[in-house]
Amino acid sequence: MTASLIAFVVALFASLLLAVPVRALALRVGMVDLPGPRKVHVQPIPLLGGLAIYGGVLLGAVSLFTGEARAQIGGILAGATLIAAVGILDDRGLLHHQVKLFIGMPLAACILLLSGIHAQVFSVLVGGRTGNVLDAILSVVWVVGITASFSILDHMDGLCAGIAAMASIFFVALAYLNGQTLVSVLAAAVLGAAAGFLRWNFKPAKIFMGDGGAMFLGFLMATLGLKLRLEQASHFSQWLVPVLVLGATIFDTTLVTISRSRRGLLPFATPGKDHAAHRLANSKLGQRGAVLSMYLVGALSGSLAILVSYLSTKQAILVVVTASAVALAGVALLERAPYERQDKKAPNAS
Repeated sequence: MTASLIAFVVALFASLLLAVPVRALALRVGMVDLPGPRKVHVQPIPLLGGLAIYGGVLLGAVSLFTGEARAQIGGILAGATLIAAVGILDDRGLLHHQVKLFIGMPLAACILLLSGIHAQVFSVLVGGRTGNVLDAILSVVWVVGITASFSILDHMDGLCAGIAAMASIFFVALAYLNGQTLVSVLAAAVLGAAAGFLRWNFKPAKIFMGDGGAMFLGFLMATLGLKLRLEQASHFSQWLVPVLVLGATIFDTTLVTISRSRRGLLPFATPGKDHAAHRLANSKLGQRGAVLSMYLVGALSGSLAILVSYLSTKQAILVVVTASAVALAGVALLERAPYERQDKKAPNAS
């Protein structure tokens, strides 16, 4: 626990302090997010905040690992660095948005596979070469899906960083309870970096993390989900727990996917103010109330994850069926909430 606490404190102050020069750099090089019809801010806001988060995680985690753990954390950070670089290039307008989804994210997932980090679902159920291949495919789909979900989650002050921080709290707790030092330290570093950045990013935001930061956080969340092992839990609970920890962003992505698909739009390629937070804000909660409500969704979902880790398979199935029914009811309810409809020809994802 001492290592996790050190990682948290170092990452917190590093991110908090780095945000100041990073903001100045963004202004100097013209990395600024301008107001627009699909944006909620009304003043130009510097981007590149993801660099502060990146620096916080790097300083908070790397120095605490040695030997084999350092080699694996190196693989994780290699993939995360690729993701952050692709996101920054996209923020700069130098990449087509589909490059990050169909090239950048799968490549980063493959780096994890080469580092020995992968799902362990089918290898247990099926076994043999077939199980390993299916687990590799599942790992890539998981990494791409969660990374992409965080990419489109970064649409309101404090939302993406706060959701990542909330999920990190539960990753730290679950890893600590199961004696997983690498996962708890890395999650603590992410928690510290995200919390430090929130000082500058919560409404009214003075800096945005951009796609470089959002994708970086999403990739690390996906990685933590793959690395988490619950030795005393049932096999069903082991793969369900990471899904629940990341329940807030999965809920938002599900809402957007269903809503946009029903309107004939491509979920990850069409931007708009139709996310859960947008709809909550339009339902008299305001932006701060909407963001805090999403934090609450993350806290409730994470609490369910801890509960499920102690349940039998039958009990866990009952919980997940109930939670899924509640989530789908929430999607149906929010579909009726007011939102700003988007153009089918909109060029960028969010």
